[in-house]
This record gives sequence, C-alpha cells and structure tokens, in this order.
Amino acid sequence: MIDFARDLNPAQYEAATHGDGPVLVVAGAGSGKTRTIVYRLAHLVSRGTPPQAILLLTFTRKAAQEMQQRAARLVGATGLAGLTGGTFHGFAYATLRRHPAALGLSQAPTILDQADAENALRDLRDELGLGKGDRSFPKKNTILGLISKARNKERELAEVMRDEAFHLLRYEDEIGQIARAYTGFKRKHGLVDYDDLLFHLETLLRDHEPAREAARRRFRHVMVDEYQDTNLVQARLVRLLAGEAGNVMAVGDDAQSIYAFRGADVRNILSFQQMFPGARLIRLERNYRSTQPILDLTNALLEQAEQGIRKRLYTEREDGPKPRLVRTLSDRSQAQAVVARIMELSGRHPLAEIAVLFRAGYHAFPVEVALNRLGIKYRKYGGIRFSEAAHIRDALAFLRLAQNPADLPAFKRVLERVRGVGPKSCAKLYDALLRGDAKAVAKACARNKELEETLHFLDGLRAAPGAPAALLARVLDFARPGMEKEYADDWPRRQAGLEQLGRIASGYADLDAFLADLCLESPDEGGDEDDGQALTLSTVHSAKGLEWSAVCIIDLVQDRFPSRHALTRAEDLEEERRLLYVACTRAREELALFVPATIYNQQSGSSEPALDSPFIAALPPGVTEAWRESYTGGLARTDGGDVAYLPAPPREPGPAGSAGASGTLPPEDGGDQRPASGPELRPPAPTGGPTLTPTRLGYCRHKIFGRGKVVAAVSEGKVRVNFPGFGLKVILSDFLEFE
Repeated sequence: MIDFARDLNPAQYEAATHGDGPVLVVAGAGSGKTRTIVYRLAHLVSRGTPPQAILLLTFTRKAAQEMQQRAARLVGATGLAGLTGGTFHGFAYATLRRHPAALGLSQAPTILDQADAENALRDLRDELGLGKGDRSFPKKNTILGLISKARNKERELAEVMRDEAFHLLRYEDEIGQIARAYTGFKRKHGLVDYDDLLFHLETLLRDHEPAREAARRRFRHVMVDEYQDTNLVQARLVRLLAGEAGNVMAVGDDAQSIYAFRGADVRNILSFQQMFPGARLIRLERNYRSTQPILDLTNALLEQAEQGIRKRLYTEREDGPKPRLVRTLSDRSQAQAVVARIMELSGRHPLAEIAVLFRAGYHAFPVEVALNRLGIKYRKYGGIRFSEAAHIRDALAFLRLAQNPADLPAFKRVLERVRGVGPKSCAKLYDALLRGDAKAVAKACARNKELEETLHFLDGLRAAPGAPAALLARVLDFARPGMEKEYADDWPRRQAGLEQLGRIASGYADLDAFLADLCLESPDEGGDEDDGQALTLSTVHSAKGLEWSAVCIIDLVQDRFPSRHALTRAEDLEEERRLLYVACTRAREELALFVPATIYNQQSGSSEPALDSPFIAALPPGVTEAWRESYTGGLARTDGGDVAYLPAPPREPGPAGSAGASGTLPPEDGGDQRPASGPELRPPAPTGGPTLTPTRLGYCRHKIFGRGKVVAAVSEGKVRVNFPGFGLKVILSDFLEFE
C-alpha cells in the first residue's frame, strides 16, 4: 500500500492526489517534479483508473519510460500495462496512422527523417537551379532549420530570417522558393516531416469530430511534462484532447522556459488558467537541491521578472556559503580567476562535481586555454570545443606557418582552401617549396592568382613578425572573405569566436607561447564519466536538467549575458533572465558569478569598460559575497566580511605566468611562488599511478614530454626529470604519472 502522505510533501501530495478537472502544477527548480508525476500516475491507477485511459506526453521517450517504470514499481509490474506515454510527435504519428482517410490519404503518411528531408531540399534546389557555383549559398541543413523554425513558431519564413538569420537575407527569395517547392513535394508524394505531424494531428482533431471524440473517450486523463517548453500547436493539441473542462494536468515551470529559439512559447503556461477556466494552481516550492543562500539569490532574480507565476523556493538546508560575486579586472583575467576558483573547489569536491556555465560556446575559449595550460581535464557540452572549431584552426594555421614554414598540417589547411588547390597539388607544392624549386612554384602561381596571393601573404607574415594580436589581425583581414563564404550559414557565431581568439591573443607578447597554449590538446576524455577527474564546461541550455555541487557562471555583463540580440525586445530579455535562473539553480552547495570590469575590443586594441548584466545590477544587497580582483594579483573580499585572498593559479613563464600545462618550473627559483596567505591552491588530482615520495626515483610519463626518468627530488612536490629529446626539466609531481 502506497503511503502518499508519508512519501510526498504537502504540495506534492496535493498535486498527486488531485481529483478531476484541469490543474497546473508549477514545479520550481529541484522541487521533485518527476516524483510528483510518478506518484500521480500511481494514484490514478490505485483509485481505479484504467492505465489505457491515461495519456502521458513528454519531450523525450526516455523521460516517459523512466516515469512509467518508477510508477510501475509503486503499483506493481503489470499495474501500468496499456498506458500511452511518449512524445507529442510519437503520439501524433500513432493517431494519424489510425485515421488516414480523414486527412484525404489512402494510407498512413510516410515520415521524412532529418536526412531524407535534407536530401529532398538539395534535389529541389538543384531542380530550381539555385546556388550553382555559390560557395556562400546556405547548406541544406540550414535551410531545413529555417523552414522548421518558421513552422514551429508559426511565423513567416522571411520574418524568421530577418530576426534570426539576417546574414542570409540576400538569399530570402531563393530560400522561399525552395520552401514552397518542399511543401509541394511532400504533398505530391504523400510524405510528412516531424513538424507536419503535429499540424496534421491538429487538423484531424479539430475538423474530424469522430476522431476527436474517440480520443477524448479513450484518454480520460491527459498529463503533460515540461509544459513551459510547448509551442503553440502543442498547447492547442492539449486543449483538443482534454476539452475545456477535461482532466488535464500540466507540469512545468515558467521560470525555466528557455527554448524560444525552438518555438517554445512561455505564454502557454502563463495563460493555462485562461485556456482552461477554473483550473487549479499548485506550486511546488520546496527545493531538494540547493542551499538556502543559493535559493535567496534565485528568488531575487525571479522577483525582478516583468511577468511570471510568483513562487518562492525554500529548503531545509539553511546552512551554506553565500554565492560569490567575483569582479575581475578584465575578461582576459577572468579565466585565471575562474581556474583559481576551480582549484580551490577541487579541495572540497571532485572535478566531476564542478561546472563552468556560459551563455554561448565561444565565451569559454579563454577558460579552455587556461585549463589546457594546467592540464586540467574537462568535457564541454554545447558549442564547439576550442580545439575543434574549424574557423579557429584556420586562423591558427596561418600563425603556425609564420612560426614554422615546414608545418605540413598547417600548410595543407591554408592551401587546400584556395580554389583550384587539392590534396595532390598541395603536396606537390609543399615538396617544391622545401626543395627550393622556385620554377615549379612560379609555374603553379602563374596558373592560380589566389595561390600566388596566399603565398605572398605568408611570406609577408614571416618577414614582419609582431605580437600575436597584431599578426592575428593581419590574418583575419586576409582570410575573412574566404571564411565568410566557407562558413556563411553561421558566420555571426564564427565571427564572435574569432573576436574571442583576438582577446586571448592580446594577452601574449610571444607567438611561440601563444601557439603552445592554444595548440596543446586538452586532456584525453577517456575513462569513466564519474571518475571525478573531469570538470564540466557547458552552455546553460545544455546544462538544463543537470546539477553539480559547485557552479561558476562567467561573463555576466551586457552583450554577453544577456546576449546582444536580447536587448532589443522585452520578451527576449525576460528569457535571458530565466536562463540565468536556470544556470544558478544547477548549483547544490556553492555558486560563483563572475563579472569582468572591462572587455577587450579587438578593433581598438584596448580594453573598454563593461556594464554589469542588468540581472546582477538589480540584485538586492546581502544575497552575495563580494570579491574583487586586485591590481597586485589575486582576489580579495570587499563586502566587509573577513578579509581573505585567493591567489591566481600558477601560469606559464612570460606573458602567461610561472607554471604552465607542462607543469615545468623556472630552474632558477624552483617555481613555488604561492602567496603566503590565503587558501592553498591544489593542482588537479593525478589521473593514475602512485604518488611521489622524496626518496623514490624511477620512470614517469608526462602529457607533453612523454616518458622520462626522475633523477632527483628538488623539494616537496617538485622533481627533476630527464626527458629524451627535451633534456632536464623541473616538474610539479602532480603533473606526472609514475610507473
């Protein structure tokens, strides 16, 4: 026998045992939403509702299966047999298969999957004779994405392009032609894509009374998870299935509606009680994830909102540190402060329990460089890893050739993007250059003007070396036209990434050090996901549904968080606020918010003052603990609390500091420059092997230098190692794996 009152808190119990009629359950972050749905299913079955009369709609099949399995454990293995649970699209297809004639079809429609739809668009583009010889013409997946976005948002394609793909507006007419041809192609061949499924189901339920009434008789209870993520047609489908006074339970959180770019419309959950007059409202406000100081901050964020269903999260976990508000001197020094915080946190939490969150993937590039420099293992979710971004690798290839003209991979990357130069001709040209065969090179250049210009540019880059930022600016001026064509589909995002690369370059005086930091591969990602050795870097969108013991959120300034595009429309700004709320509620125990005081401007070559994110500026006093980066280095408490200093992590010699990704230390001082006060910074835990003792010598392995022999223990935590081909190095023992 299930004891609902014992297993659930009062609000959860009220929701799970709700009787008939519509009800909206507003489930705050970490409030046990899934548990409530599971017990609701168990309650319906235990009071005699046949499982066949329940429809559970979710956004992933995995979520539906998990809920059904957990409910089945409560009521018995066979207690939920016959329950219909799954995604909106899956339910739509199953229903349409039973009523093809009502849609004027002789048989159930055939679904076009993503690949089939893209190939159809490619063929239609070719039939229409569009985009021939135009390298900038949008790719098939981009066109399909725009068509799908317009369909889900129920807006004109041209309107969506003006708001979200302005860089492709010159192709507005051509894309419109392809979209119209695509609609005709599907109709002619009896095909539907995923978006069509929902609209066809709406047509069936709206216009075919027998099908609508059959669905209502069968499904006496309709439950919808993550209701804040529904688009307009999905909300209308719920109304058609349940009826105005039907037994529908919508569960969601308006404060976590962050998928407008996919078509989600927060108005659905905000207007639920208007769509279903007399609907009951139940708030789940007890939080089981975070400490009260973190919830105090998130509550303050919600109180700023222009619209929303009011709620105030609370927990019984009242103890815990206040969230830190860390003000750094610049966006360039922010990465070092973040890594210092990570190293401090690693003394209390495994790396796998620490996350750095950001608004856009390219914002994390400086943090990635800093982590690579120290050999800290991480996994990135959302956006492109710095080392994998094609446009970043393109730019770095020019600089690598300025440093080393015999760099074959860089040579191939630069030359194979020249029109008329393929892999074979590139290899021949490389061989001719190294042989000094000027005649063969001149002959190749005579046939290809673009090749000649590229080689002349590379010669000029090598002949007039400068600071990395200046060299990179020259590279981008030269390569930008080609990049704009190569990456036309998402050029604004790529351009932002290149600007971030420029900011990173501005912190270096030496090209060798710059390339060493950027071209070092990040630590291997092999091994168990939960081995405690991998930090998480993630966009906020990718982090939704996840949680960590400690979270750092970066770039909390205007034009970054909120994004530049969100400042022109009130509804977009409100979604950015909800995005920050989602980010903060990922933290269980410790939270840090980073606000750089200045942002490097690549055009002016200097750092310019940055405005605080309006969400940070509006926070009331007392909800955060204030820290500030000092001119003398490190962070100091500035809000009247106990003074404490958090020094920056060790860095490379020269522009980057004293100890880098290799862990090598300047031989003249042994490398220990840790300030006397403040918490000790711990390097990342070794990935394997025994730890070093002062008297133990032998062989070891290093991520960069390979296998070497320990010849002496210099001092506690430092050893001298002889690496074949590299000579003697003084290394921090934490960066070595001992045999």
